[in-house]
Amino acid sequence: MLQEAHKAYNEKAYEKAKELYEKLADEGNADAQTSLAFMYQQGEGVNKDELKALTLYEKAMEQKQPYALYNMALLYDSGLGGVIKNPVKAHTLFLEAAIAGVPQAQYQVALQFERGITCAQNASEAAFWYEEAAKRGHIEAFNNLGVCYKEGVGVEQNYQRAFVCFDRASQKGLAVAQYNLGQLYDAGLGVEEDHDKALELCRKAAYGGHEKAKAIIRKLQEDGKITF
Repeated sequence: MLQEAHKAYNEKAYEKAKELYEKLADEGNADAQTSLAFMYQQGEGVNKDELKALTLYEKAMEQKQPYALYNMALLYDSGLGGVIKNPVKAHTLFLEAAIAGVPQAQYQVALQFERGITCAQNASEAAFWYEEAAKRGHIEAFNNLGVCYKEGVGVEQNYQRAFVCFDRASQKGLAVAQYNLGQLYDAGLGVEEDHDKALELCRKAAYGGHEKAKAIIRKLQEDGKITF
């Protein structure tokens, strides 16, 4: 029944999804409680009701439902959705969700450890969680893990691994990763030096909105070194 409910939700058949989620939620199904909470939080097929959403999230959290933990962490981090902003509580919930395998939470925890936000700054912990998120396909995590390997922060410096990380994120169209990969090609770090490839990647990054890449391309144009 849960898969049927998910299918209905994905097809935007919200009335049917709500009916199925409610039945399962009343039976104590934490996944259904989480999905129904999200519908009330977003006002999808129901009148938006933050209190109802919180009540359902809290029930699901009692069973350690990973995405209930993550969504509540977002609310505590922002102070939205009817909760009082509490960054420390948010970090605790992000970490619980990360341990439970939620890639978005793993990425968020990595950022917090990297920057020392609501926790002690810890580069090795940051690199660990970036890798965990990257293993689950989180593209920004691939890029940030690449930076860790390139700079030797939290891990042993390894340009080849940095290249693999940047390349994976670059292939998915992440502008900052395209720029970072271009830097490796330009300097011949972890890959054979190739200035043409570096320029190609810099162009892609510029088209993707990367400001530093835009500035480089603009200067090269002004100097007459490239034309479009």
